[in-house]
Amino acid sequence: MCVGIPMQITAIDGIAATTTNGHHSELIDLSLTPDAVVGDWLLTFLGAAREIITADEAQKIGAALAGLQSLMESGTLGNAFADLENDGPQLPAHLQAALDAGATTG
Repeated sequence: MCVGIPMQITAIDGIAATTTNGHHSELIDLSLTPDAVVGDWLLTFLGAAREIITADEAQKIGAALAGLQSLMESGTLGNAFADLENDGPQLPAHLQAALDAGATTG
C-alpha cells in the first residue's frame, strides 16, 4: 500500500523541491506538479508530488495519519478524524436532488 504524505515546499531547484512536514525534510520530484511554488502543500508518494493541496487538506491528512500511527502504537485514534465525526454520510448532489424531489427508486 502506498500512503500519501502531505509536505510543504520550502525551496525549489528545477524540478526538485525541498519540503517539510514539520517532522522531517525530504527532496521531492515536481515533474507532475509543475505549477507548484514555495509555500504550497503537496500530497507526495514515494518521493514525488502527485497533487497540490490546500493547507486545510494537508492538516486533515496529517491528523488522520497521526491517528493511524497512534492506533498502531497504543490502540486509540484520539481526535484524528474529528472533521468527519459530526458529519453523516452525504449523497452526491444528483442523488440528493432526486431524493428531495421524492424519488425513492432508480
